[in-house]
Amino acid sequence: MASTSGMTPELEQQHEPTDESINASGPDPGQEIRPEPTRVLQTEIVPAEPEPEPQLEQEEVRPQEPAPQPGPEHAPEQAVPLAQLNLPLPDLLNNDRRDFVDICVPLYEASIKGDWATAAGILQQYSDRVPNLLGCSITDNNETALHVAASAQRNKFVRSLLTEMTVGEMEYQNNQGNTALCLAAITGNVGIAELMLLKNKRLLTIRDAITMTPLYLAATYGKRDMVMYLYSQMDSDERTHENIKWVSTRCVEADIFDIPLKIFADHPECAQTEVQSILGVLAFNCSLPRPVAPHESEALKLLRGVLESIEERPKDEINTILRGPRTSQGPVIGYSSQVLFVAAELGNTNFIVELIRKFPDLVWKTNDDGLSIFHIAVSRRHLDIYNLLHELGSMKESIINLTDPEGNNMLHLVGKMADKNQFQDVPGAAFRMQRELLWYKEVESKLPPSCREWKNNSGQTPHELFTETNMDLISESQKWMRGTAGKCMLVASLVATIVFNVEYKTPGGIKPDIQDIPFLVFVVLDAISLILSATSILVLLSILTSRYTEEDLIESLPKKLMVGLSMLFFSILTMMIAFSVSFYVTYNGKLIILAGCISLVALMPAFAYVKLQYPLIKDVIRSTYGSRYLFKPKKKFLYD
Repeated sequence: MASTSGMTPELEQQHEPTDESINASGPDPGQEIRPEPTRVLQTEIVPAEPEPEPQLEQEEVRPQEPAPQPGPEHAPEQAVPLAQLNLPLPDLLNNDRRDFVDICVPLYEASIKGDWATAAGILQQYSDRVPNLLGCSITDNNETALHVAASAQRNKFVRSLLTEMTVGEMEYQNNQGNTALCLAAITGNVGIAELMLLKNKRLLTIRDAITMTPLYLAATYGKRDMVMYLYSQMDSDERTHENIKWVSTRCVEADIFDIPLKIFADHPECAQTEVQSILGVLAFNCSLPRPVAPHESEALKLLRGVLESIEERPKDEINTILRGPRTSQGPVIGYSSQVLFVAAELGNTNFIVELIRKFPDLVWKTNDDGLSIFHIAVSRRHLDIYNLLHELGSMKESIINLTDPEGNNMLHLVGKMADKNQFQDVPGAAFRMQRELLWYKEVESKLPPSCREWKNNSGQTPHELFTETNMDLISESQKWMRGTAGKCMLVASLVATIVFNVEYKTPGGIKPDIQDIPFLVFVVLDAISLILSATSILVLLSILTSRYTEEDLIESLPKKLMVGLSMLFFSILTMMIAFSVSFYVTYNGKLIILAGCISLVALMPAFAYVKLQYPLIKDVIRSTYGSRYLFKPKKKFLYD
């Protein structure tokens, strides 16, 4: 929050317009609008608890949050000079500093706290000397008490202030050109906006120093309720193209999709202006969901609406919209749709599906490196996009043989190191290596035999590049597999030792009644536990002695690990059940209740094993058997 010198330390902070804010440049409607970090130009909002507002049916009270300010990417080529802003009266700043200390500082603090009693006392005390006190600047940032209270989201204080202020005083701007409504729009406090617009609707069209309207500011910072309210308050003559342009793009950047749909329905000319920008933002929206019929998500509905708005335009105009600006210099190889390849890089499958449905020729396009979206999908390991290749039939043969400027074909791209973020759902080095091998085998099966031994400009075949790139991952896989198998084998050996010795120390004495059913149950369970633990040892031992070939890593070793862990679990379970039966047989006639309780408690280690080792067993099963269907989609996406 801007303040003035002479205030308390926590309030001392100067705010002056920066060179960047004056010389900032605005959005180019011919280029893709991408979200960028914004720089604070406005006052910092002092955190404060918002007060509940009585007697206002539609008022929405929100928690206090700092009010961010628009960055230079939203600004026009030149900001409005400070002299041309409608600044408050400077009387208290230009006069004796005693007025500043006695009037401005207490009024500022009262506005921040929402203390109307103190503020009313100040207004009454100095009503004769400063009759227009509410229209005077009380900070070096040229803010009035209304600016300060709106920033701090003091609803009741603002209501009281507005009863004392004139319409003209409400329109004063601070050094950034923000009216109090602009600050309320940034914080998203609909209640304060309602109070202001009930008294002065002209505030809706007063722009700040870089020509942003309150509606645009609310959209820029993702205040959905505020955007909806401000838009609903605009009359038809106020909803000019100049006042609402780029609002839809800012809403989409903030994942607000219903408002752009409404704006485009009311003002189709906005869709014509912002279509390229919105497509660019939606291409970056990786969470674009695939709807469940008959309902559509708002994001998907917006995307389809935008595409329908351009599908009947001239072909050259459509190409210009979809292509966007070039992303690299040098000779042009493909230079196709930028939004298409941005979506491919990010794995935005549903965006690509909708785009290709409307413009099928895009599936053949290549980027600046001469690669198709399917090559991008392979290099980024985007499974769903790659699986679209299966829906092209024999036409895919003309796509998969493409190479990049370095001579790499699609199989070489598998050999390159994938981004680690693409394997967040694949735990452990062994399973990541398994997934990489599955990718290699899948792409290899699609390429003609001649392309499998194709050498790139560095003289490497796909397999040589794959082996070189994944050398460390293979080493980590071996280390993890051997470590896990060794530790599990140690436990299995202990279990086998225990149950083998117990077989000769039967409960009830040396020659118990062999017709006794509990005794027979004990003997059978003990034997089963011994067999299972021995089997587990043998299976885990085969992992330790494996050659760790590619084929082993794909299926054999994960299966052996799964079998070994399962056998170990069941051997522990049967061992503990055998112990429970043994304890019950031994103390059946003496402490039957205690014997029963201890027998039940003895099963806890088996359940603990399941809880602790279940994630590992689940990952092994999913990786081993679930991977069979990675490249066999159950349903079609393009033309389902």
